[in-house]
Amino acid sequence: MPLTREHTERYADALVAMATATQRPANIVNLGGTYAIRVEFELGRYLLATNAGGDLATTADGGPGTWTVKFFGSADVLLASADREWLVDAFDAVVGELRASKWWREDGTTYGEFAPSTC
Repeated sequence: MPLTREHTERYADALVAMATATQRPANIVNLGGTYAIRVEFELGRYLLATNAGGDLATTADGGPGTWTVKFFGSADVLLASADREWLVDAFDAVVGELRASKWWREDGTTYGEFAPSTC
């Protein structure tokens, strides 16, 4: 975990964005030498966000590049994935893919609701 603190400082805005969008804590994790933003969901599901190349370290100082967001089910099954220039756009694309798939349940018990836009 030698770069976890460095990436937490470098990607502070991305961590806040993911925590706000998901209404859950977002953390930097070391995945065997590569780093990602991870958000935990119920029932063993989780989201990973990385820069292009599958590691936060592949883009210097969080600068320009592509974000990859992947949503995994239990047993590390990939449920949805998207690549976009902006982190939040990649997240929105993953949510859209999940909503259109057999994995989404309209009663909200599968993933809950992300950052409701209505008051």
